[in-house]
Amino acid sequence: MKSVLALALLGVAQAHYTFPGLIYNGETQEDWTYVRKTTNFNSHGPVQDVTDSQIRCYQLAAGAEGAKTMSVQAGDEVGFRVDPEIQHPGPLSFYLAKAPDGATAETFDGDGAVWFKIYEDAPTFGAQAVTWPNDGLSEVSVALPPCLAEGYYLLRVEHIGLHSAGSEGGAQFYQACAQLHISGGTGAKTFEGVALPGAYKASDPGILINLYNPIPTNYTAPGPAVVSC
Repeated sequence: MKSVLALALLGVAQAHYTFPGLIYNGETQEDWTYVRKTTNFNSHGPVQDVTDSQIRCYQLAAGAEGAKTMSVQAGDEVGFRVDPEIQHPGPLSFYLAKAPDGATAETFDGDGAVWFKIYEDAPTFGAQAVTWPNDGLSEVSVALPPCLAEGYYLLRVEHIGLHSAGSEGGAQFYQACAQLHISGGTGAKTFEGVALPGAYKASDPGILINLYNPIPTNYTAPGPAVVSC
């Protein structure tokens, strides 16, 4: 009986995932070196309350908790290792938040209307299922906008598992924040943002959705539109 229970629990754990390792210039850094350690570092479980402060960076503790800052160039591709892989259907997105003057990526808590979306993927609608291009990925990445103003930023990755999203509170949020210093941009652009929590409601159509009956023919991701240079 114990062995059966252990296998069942293992199966549940393996259905969840984290984003522990930053990827830059083709190199994957050690877990939690440039990514703030998330509360689910062991359980891999999700956040399901969109009003919870953990919807922001899912931090285990306040502050950087020892995470360092990676220097990158605007326009470059930056990514995250997924542990073990994305295992649920749903959208992938990336957000940035620029630290205010006098703060660094390590001291910035991401509070306020500071988060702007730089990427979201889109699903394919079939007769049998809705599918996303992120399904099964063990690495995810995004090109930083080339026009960004130089400064310290938090880069937030978010994946929403929609397999149980047919009732409020069923959607599963997996996210993490990496600490960056971005320079070398072709401009000095800053963007208006949204607050996290605050940008999402449990009743948003991209969060409260039944993927199976009937199978949707359209989908609108939650949160703001993707910014452009």
